[in-house]
Amino acid sequence: MTTESCCSTDKLALVYGALLLRVWLAVRAIQTGVEKFAGSKASDKIVSVDGAPNEYGLTAAGSVKQYALENYHGVPEALMSKFQAEPLMMKFALPLYDKILGPTLLILGLTILLGIANRTSLFLLGLLYVSLTWGLILIKQDEGVSWLGIHMILIVMALALAEHNRFAILKKW
Repeated sequence: MTTESCCSTDKLALVYGALLLRVWLAVRAIQTGVEKFAGSKASDKIVSVDGAPNEYGLTAAGSVKQYALENYHGVPEALMSKFQAEPLMMKFALPLYDKILGPTLLILGLTILLGIANRTSLFLLGLLYVSLTWGLILIKQDEGVSWLGIHMILIVMALALAEHNRFAILKKW
């Protein structure tokens, strides 16, 4: 057995691995950014009996998920009060973070998906996840910290495979 045969790597597998990681991280960032615009709308539907509206005026309450600019919350309302009560949270930065988190996730997700300055985009997404981790540590959300730790490992893996990223714009960055 030669050294070349035991230590060779499958270049195509590395290219596919880089692409899959990039797509996964991009989809995760994009969908997380889109979810910042999600809200629910209450609806009362008339209950049908045998396919026809009932005679008694019975309605079924429900809610429908919808996406709109007016629903935007970068930081969920339930967490905002926890962050505001935390003494180590920078009070001046919290409203700014609330405004830019969703658009930042969308922009970074799109740049990673399209391969625009991929290394820089991945690095910036990693910094964003570090900031999210810091906030979750402050409010003792250990499960969220663990999930973000996994995301950080995936970003590091994507950066390690960046040289094999063949489908990118501005490969140097």
